[in-house]
Amino acid sequence: MEFLKHTLLNGLEIVVERNDEAYSTALGFFVKTGARDENDSIAGASHFLEHMAFKGTPTRSAEDVNREFDEMGAHYNAFTNEENTVYYAAVLPEHQDRVVALLADILRPSLREDDFRTEKQVILEEIKMYDDQPPFGADDKCRALFYGRHPLGRSIIGTTESVSNLSVEAMREYCQRQYSPGNIVLAGAGRIDFDRLTALAERCCGDWPTVANGRKATPADVNDGFRSLHKESATQQYLLRLSAGPAAEDGDRYAAKLLATILGDDSGSRLYWELVDPGLAEHASLGHSEHEGAGAMMTYMVCSPEQAVENTRRVLDVYRRAEAEGITADELEQAKSKVRSRIVLGSERPRGRLFAVGSDWVYRRQYRPVELDLEIISGITVAELSAVLAKYPLSRAAEVTIGPLSEVSPTR
Repeated sequence: MEFLKHTLLNGLEIVVERNDEAYSTALGFFVKTGARDENDSIAGASHFLEHMAFKGTPTRSAEDVNREFDEMGAHYNAFTNEENTVYYAAVLPEHQDRVVALLADILRPSLREDDFRTEKQVILEEIKMYDDQPPFGADDKCRALFYGRHPLGRSIIGTTESVSNLSVEAMREYCQRQYSPGNIVLAGAGRIDFDRLTALAERCCGDWPTVANGRKATPADVNDGFRSLHKESATQQYLLRLSAGPAAEDGDRYAAKLLATILGDDSGSRLYWELVDPGLAEHASLGHSEHEGAGAMMTYMVCSPEQAVENTRRVLDVYRRAEAEGITADELEQAKSKVRSRIVLGSERPRGRLFAVGSDWVYRRQYRPVELDLEIISGITVAELSAVLAKYPLSRAAEVTIGPLSEVSPTR
């Protein structure tokens, strides 16, 4: 493995983990823009713009874009979250130049008004779909309760009102500002000809104009709270809880991920044995999500409405026992084995390493080889987990429950 980096004169960064033994090449443009970079009037613009990127460019139609990916046999996609929009593809090494040129081209979409109007209807239907299917937008509602007016509380997909009112002119201005080269990282993993990559990036991206933007990553003052929402059409009750957790730049994030594995993994965790194995809940899990300057521990449970109140109390009891009694050495060792296995298995293909390399650079401006992550995981102690539990108590949370129950009281 070899880590290589280069910066174009306009500020676009290129970072690569080169593996000459790999049989594939994975490349992606990580654009540092998401829901937290919007405002209420353009909420959903980042996600909408991701859709528009595949609707054609000045040199390619939408059909051309999809056909070229298919001609390369590419595994490609894009996604938008609270902080990033990522366009990526995994191909055979001989298609490196072609896929970079194609990805770079779609980052400069035409944004034709006819396409914009058509895609707006698609996204409005998508918003309705999320409201109509489980968990009925509970994740957005819980984030809004937890983060309050902080930008991280904004919905990624936007609202019916914000998407309906968004104009193509506002979209063009947003694209010009947020897709500035200084806000973009071109990341790669696998078998990559780095000299060819940097030369091609210069040809494809070197003339992109630089626009001063820069994210104002204000600290998040998170909130406790409770909301119960009645959904008559639901057959199950859904519970989401968000508690404070380590941020993306916080070294405690490793301990938080081990803690989430011990308490809420999908097998062999405390929540699993308490709720899922005995058949009290269909699903019960705990996960850690990290953001710039903020983090959260998310509990998600699904069960029959008749068992929802008691199951919620059981979840809270699991967390209170952990806070009072701590974690055992055996639990920690088992969690380390699980997390180390996931890191290694997820890193065996260049596509898996692409997201690790790109995210580490976007969030921390660090390159972290697999061996370093494994070393850190192996060195975490029970005392460190106890410290994370004390600093980020899981018993305090913003909680949203949604389902057929018409009245639910907060669990104490």
